[in-house]
Amino acid sequence: MPEAKTWTVEIVIDEHERQTRARAELRTTDAATVGTGLARRNPHDEDVPAIGDELAVARALADLSHQLVEQASADIEAVTHRPTSLVE
Repeated sequence: MPEAKTWTVEIVIDEHERQTRARAELRTTDAATVGTGLARRNPHDEDVPAIGDELAVARALADLSHQLVEQASADIEAVTHRPTSLVE
């Protein structure tokens, strides 16, 4: 059986005034990839920091996911020498 691999994602969230920023860093044995996400609170909305955190983190993970799909597509094209349709 092949050895299991562990990939780690560290998420850092910071807030400044009405803006929340999340940074999701994926670390593998070979590289690191970073996704970022922002959430801005409307001045008329109630201040609920957890909502900004959730939205910013979701966007950072979506950015990270998109980058991974793009990298997988590029890797497949490098091996097969044919275009792929992984990236939407």
